[in-house]
Amino acid sequence: MITRCTWAQSAPKNMQDYHDQEWGRPQHDNQALFELLCLETFQAGLSWQTVLNKRPAFRRAFQGFAIAKVAAMTATDLERLLQDPAIIRNRLKLSAAIHNAQVLMDWPAGSDFSTWLWAFVGNQPIRHRWTASDQVPATTDLAQHISREMKRRGFKFVGPTIVYSLLQAAGLVNDHLVTCDWAPENQHKEGSK
Repeated sequence: MITRCTWAQSAPKNMQDYHDQEWGRPQHDNQALFELLCLETFQAGLSWQTVLNKRPAFRRAFQGFAIAKVAAMTATDLERLLQDPAIIRNRLKLSAAIHNAQVLMDWPAGSDFSTWLWAFVGNQPIRHRWTASDQVPATTDLAQHISREMKRRGFKFVGPTIVYSLLQAAGLVNDHLVTCDWAPENQHKEGSK
């Protein structure tokens, strides 16, 4: 029998797949990190299930989250996105996604977003060993610090809760419960992923 984190235990299949295949796995690809940042932004105030249900539509709308293509989007593109019922049509969030792509396009030479972000955790995932879902915080001092630094870089819609969710999603922080088959300490068990 598979044991997942509480939030994914009885969730719909796409939530379970997200938990099993993505959440908490170290991600270093800039485009994938950008997609996760956008999705976490769109999730603010909504359920993660809602965002996952709309993820294919977001991928179409944002051309696969190709950073250069999103950065080149115009006011006309924004108005088109606001008319698309398949995505979350929030002007501030949509504008933030385009703006944040522009920030990434203007990143200083010799570095990239992934390298910069992973430096905050010493290039090693932080492993929390929570035993219950109510122990998992909505944010941490680290997320607050990274949020401030992201805002200094020009990012928008990157509050500490969104940043902490990004850290969890991208595997900079591993918050799989210790009882979860996907917890690092359980990866040797037969039948776990």
